[in-house]
Amino acid sequence: MKALQVTDSNFVSEVLQSSVPVIADFWAAWCGPCKMIAPIIEELAVEYEGKIKVVKVDVDNNPKIAMQFGIRSIPTLLIFKEGQVVEQIVGAVSKKHIVEKLLKHTS
Repeated sequence: MKALQVTDSNFVSEVLQSSVPVIADFWAAWCGPCKMIAPIIEELAVEYEGKIKVVKVDVDNNPKIAMQFGIRSIPTLLIFKEGQVVEQIVGAVSKKHIVEKLLKHTS
């Protein structure tokens, strides 16, 4: 797996303090739509390695982060740049849609 699993304890260092843009996938093991986009998330981690950081946050095991960012439905993808949320994508969407949103923040 290329996407990095982050937790309540390392979220700040891995995401908020990242020198490159980060896409964070908020998911849970029981979530069907989360399983549908999981392969896309992994593809992004491989295709954009070095340009963006791709992380996964299990909302069941890391409720603090989910609450902090107001995650109410999953999957939710948050794109961070310089420690700030710059984009939010909710639901199982196409890879094309995710890439379009992501490329706006990778220059």
